[in-house]
Amino acid sequence: MIGTLSGALEARKIPTYPDKMKADAEGTIEAPGGVMKITHIQIHFQLEIPTGKRPEAERALKVFERNCPVAQTLKDSVQIDYDWEIEEQDA
Repeated sequence: MIGTLSGALEARKIPTYPDKMKADAEGTIEAPGGVMKITHIQIHFQLEIPTGKRPEAERALKVFERNCPVAQTLKDSVQIDYDWEIEEQDA
């Protein structure tokens, strides 16, 4: 997921390398019917972006999932939620 988002940001001229983007993920494991499985993933993105690029960054965050192979594979079996922090910095 982070790779797909990174590509979407880079396409909008928002650098993500080497340390401009971080992600923390937390999963919920439940055992419906006695079989353990991941039922929910919460991902928190932290971005440092150039000043003035917030609209482009927010757009990428809102749409990257539809082109993400991992998200598309999991979407019918695991609830995935995202949130983010964006910090603008002068270049």
